[in-house]
Amino acid sequence: MPKYFYSLIGVNKRLNKILHDPTFTSVLTLIDYSVDGCICSLPYPMFYRFCSQILPQIYHKIQWLHLELLTMNTILLSANYPNLYGLGLYGLKMQKVKYLFTDETLIYRFKNQISSLVIDIDESDEANSLEIIRLIFTYMCVTFTNLRYLNFGPSLSECQQLSFSTSPLAVFSSTLSELNIRVSRFIDCLYLLDGRFYQLHTLYVYITFIYVPYETINNKVYYFE
Repeated sequence: MPKYFYSLIGVNKRLNKILHDPTFTSVLTLIDYSVDGCICSLPYPMFYRFCSQILPQIYHKIQWLHLELLTMNTILLSANYPNLYGLGLYGLKMQKVKYLFTDETLIYRFKNQISSLVIDIDESDEANSLEIIRLIFTYMCVTFTNLRYLNFGPSLSECQQLSFSTSPLAVFSSTLSELNIRVSRFIDCLYLLDGRFYQLHTLYVYITFIYVPYETINNKVYYFE
């Protein structure tokens, strides 16, 4: 999609009118893929033109942005995006993503605006990755005050699975209604249904290990009863 947009915009007035239609501008995916299938940034000429010319023209029509780590800040700084409600972040690095949701980052300025969020983290060999993932998940639920849809790991990477084996998750959300997530065990799934996300009505979960738990967890989410 960005390659077609880049090639056709500015060719003539008729094409410009078509390309400025919300059908083409409401959702923009500004990422590329390397020859081995890994997520990477757009080629520089394309990236530069989007930031300097295209985004300043259509920023008010953009509702969803799919971005990667290296060019994310520049793209978000290119315009104000008053109608942006969806954000997808891909190819993230474990050690950097945990700082994305603090009050000193650019993303923090969208904390009351974003209602749909996709977070995809690259494979990691971090020894404490489980704790970092718990921290990241907590940051997201706390930071985005109007979050209704969360896809935490669309690629189902093992490094992005949640586990509550050491301690229950200390996070609540009064707005989250749909969650896509990977957990380590079946009992981790039950912790998500104990009432901490009491608006939750849709749950897509990938469970790595399934066995009958000994613990009893009170399910307070009536949608799943």
